[in-house]
Amino acid sequence: MFHGQTGSWFGWVGNIAIGVFSLFFFVFGIEVLVGAYDLKQPQHFIMYFFSGSFITLISLVGILHSAFRIRALLSRRQPVSKED
Repeated sequence: MFHGQTGSWFGWVGNIAIGVFSLFFFVFGIEVLVGAYDLKQPQHFIMYFFSGSFITLISLVGILHSAFRIRALLSRRQPVSKED
């Protein structure tokens, strides 16, 4: 994602921002899916249902992306051991 920025603050902020925005759109996609069941016309239901599913899928990928990137950043950080 950010080449050469894996351990800097820019990489952390970017990964956290992707996670937060993806979480927002995940909740929005779920609300669209639930709201689709209140529609009366079948064509509108299908359009809303598939758009809500697509929003949810894309945001879930963003959440997983940021979670795995943050996990990789945390696993690379090794405590400094003093060798005498």
